[in-house]
Amino acid sequence: MVQVKNKVCLIVHDGWGIAATPGLEGNAIEAATTPNMDTLAKQYSSRELSAHGTAVGLSEGLMGNSEVGHLNIGAGRIVWQDIVRIDVSIKKKEFHKNPTILQSLNHAKDGNGRLHLLGLISDGGVHSHINHLYALLETAKAEGVRETYVHFFGDGRDTAPRSAAGYCQDVVGFMEKEGYGELATVVGRYYAMDRDKRWERVGVAVDGLVRGVGEELGGKGVGEVIKGNYEKDVTDEFLKPIIVNGDKGRIKDGDTLFLFNYRSDRMREISTILGSLDPSLSIPVPQNLHITTMSQYNPTFPFPTAFPPQSMSNVLAETLSSQSIHQSHIAETEKYAHVTFFFNGGVERAFPNEHRYLIPSPKTPTYDQEPRMSVGLVASKVAELIHESESEFIMCNFAPPDMVGHTGVFDAAVDAVSGTDEAVGVVWGACREKGYVLVVTADHGNAEQMRDLETGEAFTAHTTNRVPFIVAGGEGEGVRLREDGEGEEGALCDVAPTVLDLLGLVQPEEMTGRSLLVHE
Repeated sequence: MVQVKNKVCLIVHDGWGIAATPGLEGNAIEAATTPNMDTLAKQYSSRELSAHGTAVGLSEGLMGNSEVGHLNIGAGRIVWQDIVRIDVSIKKKEFHKNPTILQSLNHAKDGNGRLHLLGLISDGGVHSHINHLYALLETAKAEGVRETYVHFFGDGRDTAPRSAAGYCQDVVGFMEKEGYGELATVVGRYYAMDRDKRWERVGVAVDGLVRGVGEELGGKGVGEVIKGNYEKDVTDEFLKPIIVNGDKGRIKDGDTLFLFNYRSDRMREISTILGSLDPSLSIPVPQNLHITTMSQYNPTFPFPTAFPPQSMSNVLAETLSSQSIHQSHIAETEKYAHVTFFFNGGVERAFPNEHRYLIPSPKTPTYDQEPRMSVGLVASKVAELIHESESEFIMCNFAPPDMVGHTGVFDAAVDAVSGTDEAVGVVWGACREKGYVLVVTADHGNAEQMRDLETGEAFTAHTTNRVPFIVAGGEGEGVRLREDGEGEEGALCDVAPTVLDLLGLVQPEEMTGRSLLVHE
């Protein structure tokens, strides 16, 4: 085994950005009590990193997200995201010729003529994009699919909480202009896109899609029904199924389904149910469904994929493993996939000498009710592993700023940030005792902007703000971090090369990020 120069612990805050303009209303990070982060930033070497747009492989100006952030942090290179790949294919007219998409449409055309398009519909760009739905509708029309039904998953987290009515209007307007397609169902992502094995939630969505269990229009327009929910304080995320076109648009035996979200983590459960992949689940679905997905939701799923994953070699976890270095990855349930699958470059399995620890997230309807989530337990586990000193590299995710930021409840977000800072203190104390270098960063912004700066309403989406990057402790006491030169921009892809530099290991050529350490 290679001898490392320093042992390193990496904390990835989820949703902890640095506001471009300090002192504005709605900044939960400024309002919180954060003595540990404040001390680390002042006493040790710190700077900011870009975590959005082209710096992390997204479209220009697009906010970052947890999946993208952890991919870039772990890969040590800019990882061009599925949204960019899909956008480029549409621009180059390649999307309409994609063989997997055409295979799905031809199956519908040659079968019973019924195609269903399911996914999150907004321009948030985190899980999906409305333009991709439009491209699918255009392609299905051109290919002569007889009936196409759109099942609208409401957002309200990565977009304004009451924007679904407008997006519905946009989709219906597009279909009317094309003279093609029908809106069949509206349901919030809380039900359709769970990722914490709350199968009863997903069952609510599936019952609407399949059996028509939900709110009927009753002679009203779909936008009017959605706005009626707003009056009851039911926002986009929490919309229970709204059945728009009766039995006609329900998913039936032999139908063809195309799931157009490109982000995988929140589509795995509904795909598992619709694909009848888990016999233990007692949620009835039609037989002989032909399912295609925009991206690969799980390597074990049997569904054709329009945009298969890019191959990435020598990500940080693999580089350490190849040198027999022990590493530990820790997170609570909500972010476990991010410290494993995403951090490892889309690899589901653990590398040799990689140890994974899952801390259960609290079972609560929304995290504003338990804003500190399980961050204290995550920190305690990290401290325990540091004291054992068996892993040369330890990384963890602190989830509350992001998960509570998404609720839009400011006071809860303040408590979430304060609790997260306390967790930093626990880990930092262990690092000092055992001589680990502590590295702190974040995957994207969120909790630093909880109010829409124009309307004053709750703001629940991610931001395009930069994130902190701090190196402290061990031989990091005298470390200096370089500033950006002309044409340079420190970004999340620089984290892994910096970690390797601290460990005293050679950066593989596949990593195009740079170490931010200054070597005198």
